[in-house]
Amino acid sequence: MLGGLFSPGRGPSVATIPLFPLRTVLFPGGLLPLKVFEQRYMDMTRACMREGRPFGVVMITSGDEVATRGGTPSFASFGTLATITGWDMPELGILHVATEGLTRFQVRGHRVQPDRLVVGDVVDIPTEPRVPLPDDAQPLARLLELIAARVGPQNFPAAHDYGDASWVGYRLAELLPLPLSIKQGMLEINDAGVRLQLLARFLAQQGLL
Repeated sequence: MLGGLFSPGRGPSVATIPLFPLRTVLFPGGLLPLKVFEQRYMDMTRACMREGRPFGVVMITSGDEVATRGGTPSFASFGTLATITGWDMPELGILHVATEGLTRFQVRGHRVQPDRLVVGDVVDIPTEPRVPLPDDAQPLARLLELIAARVGPQNFPAAHDYGDASWVGYRLAELLPLPLSIKQGMLEINDAGVRLQLLARFLAQQGLL
């Protein structure tokens, strides 16, 4: 599905993709249901499904999700590719889309098309290597299992990897009630161990660990 998305070269691989600024943070491997009703995103979604290509989810830092006279919202420069895994149209003009997070990217530049869709020139961020979950982080994995049981299988990735430090960190970061700015920081960290340490510190401060 992603073949040819990024063009190899001497420098970082670059691609031009549609961006969907949202008041949320999508992590690799995470699930994100969307309710699409603006025409620009309806067209984007249809094109992505037709071509089998992902789009980019970026967190809004100021502004609104829905188009206003105020223009395009400001958004974070790091985001995650989202692939569409299912869709439904329960009523005319409302498209329910199921998506899953793929790899992270960094936005190097963006522009707004005449239809007000934002497209970005992005570079891919390599997937974090699989690192075994440290022994001192086992309580985090046990807490994640409890949270997963509470949210239900429909809201949690079907493929589990409680022994992988990145996977556990990503899942906790997306499910815990953290401020969006902190979630974004967790996304931008490139070290699974550091991410787990910060999450453990937050949970200890809240008396949850």
